[in-house]
Amino acid sequence: MMAILPREQVHARLQAVFPEGTPNRAYITRMLAASTVFTALYIDAIDGTGTFLGPKHVYRMTDGQAAKVDDASRTAYATGVLRTGSQIEGRRWYQDNTREPIRDETLREGLVAIGAVSERSDLPTTSSKPRYALKPGFAALFDPALAGEDLQTRIAAWQAEALSKGALARLAIVRRGAGGISADQVLVTFPNGETRRMKPGPSSEITKAVVEVFAPAFLGEPAVVFLSESGNKVVARDDELARSIGITIQADKNLPDTILVDLQPAHPLLVFVEVVATDGPVSERRKEALLELVAEAGFPAEHVAFVTAFLDRSAGPFKKTVDSLAWGSYAWFAAEPERLIDFDDKPTPLSYRRHPPQAGDAT
Repeated sequence: MMAILPREQVHARLQAVFPEGTPNRAYITRMLAASTVFTALYIDAIDGTGTFLGPKHVYRMTDGQAAKVDDASRTAYATGVLRTGSQIEGRRWYQDNTREPIRDETLREGLVAIGAVSERSDLPTTSSKPRYALKPGFAALFDPALAGEDLQTRIAAWQAEALSKGALARLAIVRRGAGGISADQVLVTFPNGETRRMKPGPSSEITKAVVEVFAPAFLGEPAVVFLSESGNKVVARDDELARSIGITIQADKNLPDTILVDLQPAHPLLVFVEVVATDGPVSERRKEALLELVAEAGFPAEHVAFVTAFLDRSAGPFKKTVDSLAWGSYAWFAAEPERLIDFDDKPTPLSYRRHPPQAGDAT
């Protein structure tokens, strides 16, 4: 059996293996995931060994058992814990009701889905037999002898080989947007080909994605009416375009970070976008204030949409603000640009532009 890291070090290493932007990161980097990976390593549940992990191995583990790292103790635990009435020295890490989170969240929706763990296909779904094993390349990342640059090189190689193209792309987007350390300004290219420079940082990276990715994906003929950056600095403002669609821009505290317009429909669609790197989503209060602005300009409310743009839905800013997002608004993530969350239970303007109603659809 391979040497084994303490559970706390397994937990720390998972943070490096699965950085911000990893799908279902919360499931596969928390202490429950560390307990699961540690236990799999402890009993040698690695593809090719013939030993498999079940949730019971994890929730019956104790500090006393984990301290016994000789091969005989580890082998005895792998089989003994499964027997009815077996006694394990020390206080259990978890209770029986942790079985479902281990099986469903940590394993099936987390480590199995991302390609770090395999699941036996020869067992009925109702079988209680252990069925999970770490894939060898993933297990090797927890070799206690790995450290420093060697560890980082091995992690990067595993990510490139094991993660899907979509997962890798998401990681790249989040790393770029969350870094905010480049001295270079962020160059934003507008739909009409014009460019503007914004100061570096997460907010600017998200704004760039809104203009260059979101707008052409969800609007038929997009244009930028207004664009600002942190500190209320106006980066772009098109008063002539604004007047042509019947609104007047007044650069005050009520304006959102970005105002887009879709010029394709007979009546243009106005899109207010708030960029959230830390806070400041389209809340009910913000939505009402923006609706007052368009009402004063005589712009119909039914041709207005509200979007809050985030870097990634697994990161803190979305989790922190999701319960304050206004009904009738949308959430969009630069790391998953093809998707849009609609906070409403009825069709709204952007829904129709992305998925136009077909003949025969119910109304």
